[in-house]
Amino acid sequence: MSDYSNFVNGKFVPSSGTARIEVKNPATGELICTVPNSTKQDVDAAIDAAEKAQPIWAKQTAIARAKLLKSIATKIREHCEPLARVITEEQGKTLGLARVEVDFTADYLDYMAEWGRRIEGEIIESDRPGETIFLFRQPIGVIGGILPWNFPFFLIARKAGPALITGNTIVIKPSEETPHCAVKFCELLTQLDIPPGIINVIHGTGSGAGRALSSSPRIGMISFTGSVETGSAIMSTDAANITKVNLELGGKAPAIVMADADIDIAVSAIKSSRVINSGQVCNCAERVYVHRSVAEQFSSNLSEAMKSTHYGDPLQDETVAYGPLINEAGFRKVEKLVGNAVEAGAKLLTGGKRGEGEKGYFYEPTVIAGCTQDMEIIRKEIFGPVIPVVEFSDLDEAIAYANDSDYGLTSSIYTKDLDVALRACQEIRFGETYINRENFEAMQGFHAGWRKSGIGGADGKHGLYEFLQTHVVYMQRQ
Repeated sequence: MSDYSNFVNGKFVPSSGTARIEVKNPATGELICTVPNSTKQDVDAAIDAAEKAQPIWAKQTAIARAKLLKSIATKIREHCEPLARVITEEQGKTLGLARVEVDFTADYLDYMAEWGRRIEGEIIESDRPGETIFLFRQPIGVIGGILPWNFPFFLIARKAGPALITGNTIVIKPSEETPHCAVKFCELLTQLDIPPGIINVIHGTGSGAGRALSSSPRIGMISFTGSVETGSAIMSTDAANITKVNLELGGKAPAIVMADADIDIAVSAIKSSRVINSGQVCNCAERVYVHRSVAEQFSSNLSEAMKSTHYGDPLQDETVAYGPLINEAGFRKVEKLVGNAVEAGAKLLTGGKRGEGEKGYFYEPTVIAGCTQDMEIIRKEIFGPVIPVVEFSDLDEAIAYANDSDYGLTSSIYTKDLDVALRACQEIRFGETYINRENFEAMQGFHAGWRKSGIGGADGKHGLYEFLQTHVVYMQRQ
């Protein structure tokens, strides 16, 4: 077992405190490593380094910054397999998905590097003779990135990629559940010629290091991915300094299955969306609305598909479709939501309990029919391999059900009718809608939620510009 340190100003440094956080394998409960439970002093030191490095980094040409991002991407690809195994060990996702995460992380850094020659300002027409108005896009300064545990490696790139290409520096706090892959990322950085201070990684809890980072008046923007409760707390903390926030706070994605839907496609896509990463993905289909005329066939087919899903320890069996839930609290939450739904009158078609003979936090693939819109399992995020099903009579009712949520991140609809699909795009009030396919976004899109799913967004041009601020200059010709 290894005891790791923070990464500040280009090197690993010990914490000023003595408290440690234990990192465990959720499939076995075995201890993997420890990281510091960092102090405010540790966080301040990382901000110091980032603040000192930022003006120098911003003066580099964007194409020079792009070259550095590409070198990181290359280094990541060279270490794909060991990185994937670290991710699987500490987070529980399948090795196949972990490899995809590593590759996608490298691709994302390359994609953001390509924006080096594409960041644009504007020349605006003036009302005054002889005057030209320029709009420049300039770095914010020091970015604070607070990461979740479900895609812990990719989110490093999603925060750091756009921050660095736009001339910002960054201080990252990984989730205390999954810090090991961030340590390995920093080890790769030491093998490259990277200016010290542009990327800093501080370990710790949300209430400790996370709060110290988000409350600092020297942070220009906090980019956070996680729960609504934590996002709300960050907004409250940042209000004192009027710090910009960029928040992705989860979802409760509806999937609408129309009477004319290809049932096989709908079942396959919804199942895939629900079991990926053990259902612990904010854009997964979290509630299914199926037309009454095909409800019995759909539910039967979906139940069979879920029942045949193979799960287990991903490091012991690479053929599993999903692994454990992240921890005991996550397991208990899923267990409670399913139990409450059954007590309220819903019917278990398959699953509904802890995986038999498993040491870790495994939950059976579960389908619950006969759910109603007022049930807790329809209102709250599940974050597990569980699909609740509600029947509807017509498109009006389905859209009303879909929009009846505190969340507004992703959604989907299955239909062969173009008019129905277009109407859904216009009336479903979510940041993303998938038609006849599983829920998974593209890096060139814009991943952004409505309502309590967040503020701002990530990916593509619009996600990149979140990390820039405007500077308007009025130049009068003499």
